[in-house]
Parts: sequence; C-alpha cells; structure tokens
Amino acid sequence: MFLATKDIEQQLTVLLRRANRVHLSTQHGDVALERSAYAIMCQLADEGPQRLGVLASAFGLDASTITRQVQVLEAAGLAEREKDRLDGRAYLLHLTLDGREVLKQARDHRRGRLERALSDWPEADLVEFGRLLKEFNASIERLPDA
Repeated sequence: MFLATKDIEQQLTVLLRRANRVHLSTQHGDVALERSAYAIMCQLADEGPQRLGVLASAFGLDASTITRQVQVLEAAGLAEREKDRLDGRAYLLHLTLDGREVLKQARDHRRGRLERALSDWPEADLVEFGRLLKEFNASIERLPDA
C-alpha cells in the first residue's frame, strides 16, 4: 500500500501543476476568472445558492477570505446576494445571468481541452476514470480536517 500511495501522491502533485496550466490556458473571453472565482462559481452552479459560511466551509476557508473572494464576483456582476427566504437575517449568494454565461463559456472551453487531451482514451476507461475520481473525492471529503 505504501508504494501505491507514494505513486498516487506524486501523480496528484503532477495533476495539480497540470490543472494550473489548464486554468491559465482557459482564461479567455471578456472575463478572466481567477481560480477561486471559478471554483466558487462552479459550487454555486452545481449546488445552488449558498450562505457565505457554507461556501467558506466547503473550501476550508475562513469567512473573511471567502467574503473578499465573493466581493470580487459581486463587483464584476457575476454573483449577487439576496435575503434567504427561510431566514430573513441571512443572505444567499447566487450567480447572476451574466455569471452563468461566463461560467458556461469557461466550462465549455475547459471541457473542450479535456476532450482533446483524452481523445485517444477508450470510452470505458473514461467512464472508469470518472468513477474513480468521484470515489477519490468522496474519500477525501470524509477525512477529518485535523
């Protein structure tokens, strides 16, 4: 098991470097998204409107950090806060129509790059790779923070 986890850790390091390269190469169009902005926008698109505390927890960040990142999205008109209908004291952050369009363009571009990178993979391998990544992410999510 040690050798396998050593190889996985090394490949994760490579993956993170490559992911950064993909991020940099897909900042195009009228709005160049910072990595944190893209991640927050994906979270909102995938999980729906959220309180800032929930976003901070999802990313393992403190409230002040997520607030600064969200303020950039709000200033760009990509996200906005509205009162929580269930708790009038709280606010939910959601993507604006412009935010959804910018995110769609960024995701389409990134997915196109992935399709080109994986074009010679058999479909069964792609399905299995996706399944294993999902399982890996779930395993990481179950780890305690400490």
